[in-house]
Parts: sequence; C-alpha cells; structure tokens
Amino acid sequence: MVREPNQNPGQPAADQIEATPAKGRSHSRRLRLQTLVWLRWLAVWGQTLTVFVVAFWLKFPLPLMASITLIAALAVVNFYLMIRYPSTHRIDPETAFGLLGFDLLQLCALLFITGGLANPFAALVCVPVIISFASQPIRYSSALIIIAMVCITILAFSPFPLPWFEGLEVNVHNVMQFGVWCSIASTMAFAAFYAYRVSMEASQLADALAATELVLQREKHLSQLDGLAAAAAHELGTPLATISVVAKEMERELKDDDRFREDVLLLRSQSERCRDILRRLATLSAEGEAHLRRLPLSSMMEEIIAPHREFGIKIDFIEKSPRKSEPVTDRNAGIMYGLGNLIENAVDYARDKVIVTVEHDTGMVRITIEDDGEGYSPDILTRIGEPYVTKRQREDRAGGLGLGLFIAKTLLERSGASLVFENRAPVTAGARIRVEWPRMLIDAHSTK
Repeated sequence: MVREPNQNPGQPAADQIEATPAKGRSHSRRLRLQTLVWLRWLAVWGQTLTVFVVAFWLKFPLPLMASITLIAALAVVNFYLMIRYPSTHRIDPETAFGLLGFDLLQLCALLFITGGLANPFAALVCVPVIISFASQPIRYSSALIIIAMVCITILAFSPFPLPWFEGLEVNVHNVMQFGVWCSIASTMAFAAFYAYRVSMEASQLADALAATELVLQREKHLSQLDGLAAAAAHELGTPLATISVVAKEMERELKDDDRFREDVLLLRSQSERCRDILRRLATLSAEGEAHLRRLPLSSMMEEIIAPHREFGIKIDFIEKSPRKSEPVTDRNAGIMYGLGNLIENAVDYARDKVIVTVEHDTGMVRITIEDDGEGYSPDILTRIGEPYVTKRQREDRAGGLGLGLFIAKTLLERSGASLVFENRAPVTAGARIRVEWPRMLIDAHSTK
C-alpha cells in the first residue's frame, strides 16, 4: 500500500493544497492559439508545395482545382483566426476539438481525392490526433481518434487513383490496403497514448511541485511570525507610550471629577495591559529570534514528534549516538514539515508502535522511521514518492490524491537528503524510511 499522511491541525493538508493546482489544471490544458496557427500554416505550405511539385514538376495528373480549394479553405480559416484573436489567446477544449477536427477532415478529403491510403502522405492523419492527446482532455481526444479511424477506413475505399505517370495506374492489392490501414491505426493509437501519458505526467508533476511550493511558503510564513510580532511590538511601543502619558495627565486632572474618574482609571489600566502584552511580544527580539532559529537535532526531533503522540500509537525515540556530539540544525521549515509528514504517515498505518531512530557521526546524519503496520505493497513500492500515487488499505479514512509523500520527499531532497523507502523483514512486518544527509549540510556549525 502507498501510505500518505492525514494532516493534523498544525500542518496544511496536502489533499487540501492539491485542490488549488487541480482547479488550474483545466486552464493548463488550453492550447495556445498561436501554436495551432503556426502548425496549420506549416500544413498549408506543405500541402501547397506537394500539390505543385506533383502537378507541375512531376506532371502527374490530379484534381488540381479541388486540391487547391481544400488547401485554400484551411488557409482562410487560419487567416481569420490570426487576425481575429491575439497571439496570446488560449482556446478552450471545445474550440480546439473543432479546429483539430476540421484539420483532420480537410487532410482526409485531400487524401481521398489523391489516392486514399495509397497516398504516401496518408500517415499524416495521425498528426491532429497526437496534438489533441498531448494537449486536450481525454474525452475530446477520444472522440477525435474515433473520427480519424472512420476517416482512414473511408480512405481505403477511395475511387480516385493515386497521381502517377500518365498511362500507368498504381493498383494496390486489398491485402496491402488492409496492411496500410493497420499500420496507420496502430501508429495513431500508440503515438496518441504515448503523448497523452507524457503530457499528463508532466502536468501532474508541475501541479505537485506547485503544491510543494505552497506548503514550503506557508511553513516559512509561520516561521516568520515571531519576527513580525517583535517588529509590531516595537512599532506600537511609541504610540502606546503617548497614550499612557495622556492617560496619566487625565487621571491627575480629573481625579476629583466623579463623572470621568472611572473612565480614566479604565483607560489607564487598559493602556498598562497593552504595554504588558507588547513587552511579552518584544521578548522575541533579534537576539532571541536568532537563538530560536537553531536547535540541537534531538530537540528538533522531539518538537516534530510531539504533535503525533496523541493518537493512541506509541512512538519510541531512540538515539544511537551521544548527544554531546549531535549536530545543531537550523530551524528549516522544509525539513520539519517533511519529517513530520513521514512520522504522521507511520503513525497513521502503525498497529501499536512507531520507532524513530537517530544516528550521526562526523560524516552523516541518519533518521530512520519504522512502524509495525502492513508495509508497502510490492507493486507500489518502486513508485513511492511519485505524485498522485496512492493506494490506501484503511477504509476508515478518506483517500487523497497521493501528494503527501511526494511533498515530504521533495522538501527533504531539496535540503540535500537521500530517502530510501522499504519494508522491514518479514518477521517484523511494517514499513521503514531512511532519511540521510551529509553532516555538513545539516549541521549549522559545519557551515560556518
């Protein structure tokens, strides 16, 4: 099973963050009109050059007027699109389906009157289909490939001969016609599927990386709140001091006036209360913030583990190396979020216990997270960490889209870590994750 964490209230849910890229995915599938226009101009010039070479250089007989009419129709539509819309315009899937369908029918009509499947350019029928599968939703692309299959079937029965030397006729045997049909159909299907898979994987990876950036941005924002609070306390100190001075003056002048005595005393007490609050915020000074920015590895691990001890699963924290030689790390939001995800994932699928082991020496720092759950299924183990890979075994929890482990893995690898996902020995079932850094990358003292 692929296991991904259910986020606790202290961390942003990966499945919630996924929703943002998912909403924008439909927009990312919009084809830029200028791209399609330039491809169509290439088709227009290519078809024109081919027709004129065949008709005037090779002097093969062919329906020249009908061919020029079909090419002109494509050129007119393309010219209209070019002057009607700006170069940055993106077309919706329905419009793209209509334009690509028009291109397909225009090409098939041209092939139909010039020999059908006997025409050596018949394989170009695949091009609009491949473009659609690479850039459009699957439902429109599937409809287009069905239309293309119908068209190449009709081309097999074209009554028009292939343009050839005058007095000679190219007769293609039915078996050869069927072979050409199978060749074009299989090429179209294979290339379309390949283009679709590559496009979808690239799109999913881009969306997943965008979600990772959102997580890291939020964590960095939270880590900066202490500094912002100290800055706010400093900025508010001066106007509050002025209010306190005015309140003291009012108290002295109006202490014998029963009408205002209580109001002035209340104003004075509340200004003092505000001063106490700002004084506490001001303790987050530059020196204090710098002090909090670094902490020993053991303290960082205890801080990461603490929120996950309240879910009925025992978490054993084992230190195999002495604390006196442990590294002092910067409070890295990516590392803390990534390790928190992995530990929460282990807690989520453990039966009774999770073991977090820390080791370090002069050259490396290693953190191992183990649980006593069912472990990873063999068919998914090799794909751990890819975006949108998830297969939950727990029916009491809602499944996500599989970004949790991807985000954790990406954030940790950005810090220089290497990760290994594996199952424990059969006798001790469960999953094991090893996270390892070169010590110089994680020890703040080593970077001086």
